[in-house]
Amino acid sequence: MTAPAPTTQRQRRERVPAVLVLEDGRTFRGQAYGAIGETFGEAVFNTGMSGYQETLTDPSYHRQVVVMTAPQIGNTGWNDEDDESKQIWVAGYVVRDPARVASNWRSRRSLDEELVNQGVVGISGIDTRALTRHLRERGAMRCGIFSGEALADQAALLARVQQSPEMKGADLCAEVATTEAYVVPAIGEKKFTVAALDLGIKAMTPQRMAERGIEVHVLPANSTLEDLYAVNPDGVFFSNGPGDPATADHQVAVAQGVLERKTPFFGICFGNQILGRALGFGTYKLKYGHRGINQPVQDRTTGTVEVTAHNHGFAVNAPLDKVSDTPYGRVEVSHVCLNDDVVEGLQALDVPAFSVQYHPEAAAGPHDAAYLFDRFVKLMEGQRA
Repeated sequence: MTAPAPTTQRQRRERVPAVLVLEDGRTFRGQAYGAIGETFGEAVFNTGMSGYQETLTDPSYHRQVVVMTAPQIGNTGWNDEDDESKQIWVAGYVVRDPARVASNWRSRRSLDEELVNQGVVGISGIDTRALTRHLRERGAMRCGIFSGEALADQAALLARVQQSPEMKGADLCAEVATTEAYVVPAIGEKKFTVAALDLGIKAMTPQRMAERGIEVHVLPANSTLEDLYAVNPDGVFFSNGPGDPATADHQVAVAQGVLERKTPFFGICFGNQILGRALGFGTYKLKYGHRGINQPVQDRTTGTVEVTAHNHGFAVNAPLDKVSDTPYGRVEVSHVCLNDDVVEGLQALDVPAFSVQYHPEAAAGPHDAAYLFDRFVKLMEGQRA
């Protein structure tokens, strides 16, 4: 008689009950996935069918519980090359059907193992389609995932979720940014120097610049205008990042200093929101945000429609139907989301500055928007000339 195969740690975790509790009281019961324990964050959904490693290590997801709409996650395991930062930043992870076997020539361990290694609490085996529909109808909201000894009665868990911090008003970029400046050298001949303010920068962003001959000086989120100009930059870049742009008063003031000096400026995601505020526009929280790698955006300067990668829950409130007058000259909305008319980019017409709300570096997504780095290069070439 053949002895039964030994039970693996993953199989033991699959037997541990877990529950996801939304702040409006709706619950979803499943099994523990990743670490066992408890976690709190804003429940958001991501529509990407691939790129989960890049998603998990994107600092913009700090303090968010990510629900994957694709039914099976983890097929390609976890490798040592595709991380976008030094760690996993999501607060929690929700999947319907975890892959039982990881199959990829670069895989070093399973996704489940990496979640355990980094202490990320997750849940599997729930109806993620129903959860996504709920978030679309009710909006992104606070939630908690509980498993193992963290389980308790429903009322107690709901009370703890409702006591957790909200995303609106959250000042988070300094929590994920570098604390020490570092340099990403140009690949090949050095053509330009860029001062990049790290608000939650992804590794692929300076890589895309380095490929174009740019030496990138990545600086902490609380850097001053003097810190930026100490590296004698040809251009200034503001990165993506987490939290509410309404809290970024310091970064807005720095951006205004860059605009006053008429140094070429490029912003992505959180950087777009900061440029918007620096120009005098407001920002607001979206009902459930844009997260995934399949969002249609039109570049209004060319008419081209791009398939783009997104991760944002806030947006700039700027008029779509006219050129706006600002303290720094005329500004127009350069890009717009074709799903819901959300502002996806700004173009200054009298100073060398532009920004986009989405992610043109998109390591695990479409490359339709890679030209934006070339547009930044042309701005610096024009200023130098």
